[in-house]
Amino acid sequence: MTDWNQNIIDEFRANNGKVGGYFEGANMLLLHTTGAKTGQARTNPLVYVTDGDRLVIIASKGGADSNPDWYYNVLANPIVTVELGNEQFQARATPVTEEPERSRLYAKMVEHRAGFAEYEQKTSRKIPA
Repeated sequence: MTDWNQNIIDEFRANNGKVGGYFEGANMLLLHTTGAKTGQARTNPLVYVTDGDRLVIIASKGGADSNPDWYYNVLANPIVTVELGNEQFQARATPVTEEPERSRLYAKMVEHRAGFAEYEQKTSRKIPA
């Protein structure tokens, strides 16, 4: 997974935030977190949608039965850095797990990338936004 993510990160940076392949046409950002257990810097390429002035990402992990590591990093260390295009800025990540807000935000993501509907069907966990 690390090489796959690194290839996306490299392509993102080389093309001002645009990537091809599976993510062609997707809104992409790079999320920089601090490891919850290790304290080490981590970077993850993620699809996002906007909701007003908020950037919304989904902790889908492709529909796995566990949350992605970056989600636990955000819970432990909510101050993150976001790369959007060729811009970088700090933000405070705020997980949304309460209904109906979580479902509304998830539906926005499904509108942008239909595959997120499949992720919900693959797991019994409630995927956080």
